[in-house]
Amino acid sequence: MTDNDQHDEGHRPPRSPAFGLVGRVVLVLFVAAAIAVVWISNQWLTQRYTESTRSRAELRMALYTGNLISELQRNSVVPLLLSRDPAFISALNSEDYVNSSQRLISFRDEIGAQSLLLLDQTGRAVASTDRERLGSNHRAQPYFVNALRSSDTVFTTSQTEAGGYDFTYARKILNGGELIGVIVVVVDLAKFEQSWGRISDAVYVTDSEGRVILTTEPRWRGLPEADAMTTLPPATAIERALERTAQWAALPSEAFFAGDDVIRQTSRVPFQGWQMTSFTTYASVRERVNGVLALEIMGFAILLTLGFYVVSRRATTASRFFQRESAQLRELNDALSREVAERQKAEKNLQVAEQTLAQSSKLAALGEMSAAVSHELNQPLAAMKTYLAGAKLLLQRKRPEEALSSFQRIDDLIERMGLITKQLKSYARKGGDAFQPMDVRQSVSMALSMMEPQLKRRQVRITRNVPREPVMIMGDNVRLEQVLINLLRNAIDATKSVDDPQVDILLTGGEQVVISVRDNGPGVEDLDQLFEPFYTTKAPGDGVGLGLAISSGIVGDFGGRLTARNGTAGGAVFEVELPIYKEATKNKSTGVEAAE
Repeated sequence: MTDNDQHDEGHRPPRSPAFGLVGRVVLVLFVAAAIAVVWISNQWLTQRYTESTRSRAELRMALYTGNLISELQRNSVVPLLLSRDPAFISALNSEDYVNSSQRLISFRDEIGAQSLLLLDQTGRAVASTDRERLGSNHRAQPYFVNALRSSDTVFTTSQTEAGGYDFTYARKILNGGELIGVIVVVVDLAKFEQSWGRISDAVYVTDSEGRVILTTEPRWRGLPEADAMTTLPPATAIERALERTAQWAALPSEAFFAGDDVIRQTSRVPFQGWQMTSFTTYASVRERVNGVLALEIMGFAILLTLGFYVVSRRATTASRFFQRESAQLRELNDALSREVAERQKAEKNLQVAEQTLAQSSKLAALGEMSAAVSHELNQPLAAMKTYLAGAKLLLQRKRPEEALSSFQRIDDLIERMGLITKQLKSYARKGGDAFQPMDVRQSVSMALSMMEPQLKRRQVRITRNVPREPVMIMGDNVRLEQVLINLLRNAIDATKSVDDPQVDILLTGGEQVVISVRDNGPGVEDLDQLFEPFYTTKAPGDGVGLGLAISSGIVGDFGGRLTARNGTAGGAVFEVELPIYKEATKNKSTGVEAAE
């Protein structure tokens, strides 16, 4: 082995091919054995616990059926006994029912019936355990009609207005072979529904016609059995059973419970062709099986963890190699970090250049306005010279009061000249980055004042429409004035070919502040490229195409947007939308002030 080979070997991670292959084989065999044990345990335990659950379900069905038959048989003999009661026969003959209701209540408490009714031969309730049913007419009820037609006790099932069922025994009362009344016993079978619901998942009883008359699921009541199964509401017993059986290990329920999602038990009730059906879920089976399987999986996991611990000891040597590799990666990361810092510095320089370019645009606008402003300054200077000469002459003639009037005029002219220069200096100064609450009306007035010389020279008619109350935003006065002056300059340039140039400025406040600058020029042809840098519709030498791009950026810094469109009556419309300063506009009403 050469020296180079030895050097390369030192930079390779340690390997043990034989051990690696054996370890993989052992791991595969271990996992396969664990899966096999868990699968076999799942099948065997599921079968065992399922049979136990099925046996308990059958036992409950036998108990439910026996209780139901016992209740029906116990109440079936009551009408026969009451039909022979001398007190009721005497009351029906004499029509004296003072003590009849109380007697029925005492019988109800003894036999445990839901309610008892004593009807006369016309079907009117003359005595009842329920005071509200006294005087009600039952002539059309099936139990009354069936009792008149039969000489024995008749059982009737009738559906109530609420959707439930009344189970009644009725028998006619005879005196000397003549009909004098009918005794009705209402059997309380609803108590079984409540008890079934606390133990079983779902139980229902159907009559000879297949209608559900007793059930733990209210929506099934009164429906045929086939229709009841299709109207099962969400999150009911059956649905919960289907969901639970499909949850374990993401396997279908057939794989877990051998094809059955729920246990369905059907038993014949030896009474008028009734039949009882119950559904029992496999929830308890799943819980018991999963408990055993969890212990098995935990044991395999502990063994696997021990195996990985042993293997990890061998990985310690390999980790040292990767530590050396990570040191090299850190060096590369440091170099990348330096490159990122350089790029960030370049981006910062670019931002400074953009700010400088915006300032240059302002200075270019100032250069254009300087010629017009010089004219405005020359006029006050010439007037001041005239006033000074007049004041000197008045003083020589000893007329100081008139001389003071000339000095006051000179002072006014000096104040006007100072205002003009102040506007120029504030516009030439770079705007601060810190925003503060400001009144947009002041920016509009200042921009119009600075553009006044150009407007007078071109004889452009300006229409201004602003609110009487302050319109506040968070921003910078100087930068907003720069935007408005740029829009006014573009509007003035757009009206060069118009005989009667006009520019409208509209300021509105509400949910947001909107400043509209409209001209009566020819409009804009390409609105999509209007705000792109270096795009201009002016002749070469009249502009570089940065004014609108810079203005759009300034408005964006304020949290607003600058848009352009062509007016319906011609001309271009530029709109500046800015978020309003909420606290400043609270509890203030708005008005409109128009000036030209």
